[in-house]
Amino acid sequence: MENGTVEKKSFDFSVRVVNLYRFLTEEKKEFVLSKQILRSGTSVGANVSEGERAQSKADFYAKMSIALKEANETYYWLRLLKATDYISKSQYMSLDADIKELIALLTSICKTTQNNL
Repeated sequence: MENGTVEKKSFDFSVRVVNLYRFLTEEKKEFVLSKQILRSGTSVGANVSEGERAQSKADFYAKMSIALKEANETYYWLRLLKATDYISKSQYMSLDADIKELIALLTSICKTTQNNL
């Protein structure tokens, strides 16, 4: 598995989160949960991008660990948005698949990196 893959997937997910934020604020007039998922969802990609340019293996691990934490938080907000009917089941399912894939990739990267430290 290439780290570039997680960088592209996390960037693409960030784009989707920004679009979700627009939808939530413009269509649903929801401003609190939308800000939370915007922050955590875009933070995943930002930390992965920083990790890709890390100064050491320890720095890389730290950034990927933060990205994983942010991905888990994003998954929480996504589930909450679905449970409160701010997003439809189809919107949720599409984003759910992407965030679960990112969590799996980041978990694998963190485990492998930790074993190599």
